[in-house]
Amino acid sequence: MFIDEALIYVKAGKGGDGVVHFRREKYIPFGGPDGGDGGKGGDVILEVNPVLNTLFHFRQKKTFKAQDGAPGGKQNMTGKSGEDLIIQVPPGTLVYNANSGELLGDLTEKGQRLVVARGGRGGRGNTHFATPVRQAPRIAERGEPAEEIRLRLELKLIADVGIVGIPNAGKSTLLARVTNAKPKIAPYPFTTLEPNLGVVVLDDDLTLTLADVPGLLEGAHRGVGLGVDFLKHIQRTKVLIHLLDGLSEDPVADFHQINTELALFDPNLKKKPQVVAINKIDLPEVREKAPVLQQKLLEQGGIERVWLISGLTGESIREMLFHVAKLLQSGMEEGLVCEEIPIYRVAKDPREFEIVQTPEGWRVVGEAIERAAAMTYWEYPQSVRRFQKILQALGVEDGLRKAGVQEGDTVFIGDFELEWIE
Repeated sequence: MFIDEALIYVKAGKGGDGVVHFRREKYIPFGGPDGGDGGKGGDVILEVNPVLNTLFHFRQKKTFKAQDGAPGGKQNMTGKSGEDLIIQVPPGTLVYNANSGELLGDLTEKGQRLVVARGGRGGRGNTHFATPVRQAPRIAERGEPAEEIRLRLELKLIADVGIVGIPNAGKSTLLARVTNAKPKIAPYPFTTLEPNLGVVVLDDDLTLTLADVPGLLEGAHRGVGLGVDFLKHIQRTKVLIHLLDGLSEDPVADFHQINTELALFDPNLKKKPQVVAINKIDLPEVREKAPVLQQKLLEQGGIERVWLISGLTGESIREMLFHVAKLLQSGMEEGLVCEEIPIYRVAKDPREFEIVQTPEGWRVVGEAIERAAAMTYWEYPQSVRRFQKILQALGVEDGLRKAGVQEGDTVFIGDFELEWIE
């Protein structure tokens, strides 16, 4: 089972108590203070273990406590420090303070560590409190209380390449074809309910890590179909393979739908290089209409090539993956994929909008709606219809009606001027 979020409680070890003790030996009736210090409490440390790829092990155990420091002893003996508690997490784990929402760390590299709760300092024994005036101090310190915190762990898979597309486009079939991953595959939508990782070996010195992200639905950026839970996993990828279903009623519309959902979730996703491929070319009906689809997609702009592949037979897949590897290499050389990883935060809901009446008409101001308008291909009726659905889904239509918009009024959204028609 794939688990990509977990809430846990961690507590470091309490410091050991310092002690009050005096030297007592034969013929030394008035020995001075010799109470030792307490030991330091153990820290709680998160450590990256590349063998792990899920947070499932936190489903059963949610409370973690490090060892307390031992109390001091006589003859100035310091108590034993508590052992640190090391908790293994998969690479790609984001660590948040569950109460404040503050990001504490982003654990990505093998062996990387993050101290999330520090053990208490050991208390001082009475030796430290002796003075010329106070030669027999009966005073010491108890150990410092331990730090404790509730953490929210969020896993974002680390992969070179993310495979995106509508449900049943063949993403899992492609992953299974080129790697040893064994995702569930069946001829109906929503077979994949969790992300899958696989490693493809192109030659002795060249490997790629691929992530198969479950099919995205319209409204995925708002959580429809668990969209937000899955979209975050492609934020770390460097290149996207945009897989189109050759049997779809309109693959071009599917292409726009997925790209819109990506951009509405995180604007940086639209900057990632995309390799566009039409799948299921092994079917005669797909091969027949493929040239027309290729041409339509190339006319959209920003696409250098549309690959024709078959996840079932493997046709053209190896050549496409070598092209992906070339993109990765060139991106690293140009510094295009070494940017700080974007983190999705819900500090302000991007769906919020404001409607302002102006002498020219009505202006709708909002991050999500303006972004959707800027990404709409107005020359395509299906894109316009999709934008209308977004207006409905975000509540903009109802908002304009309540504000008093009338037939024929002008509505401005970003740089676009629209006419209101009921």
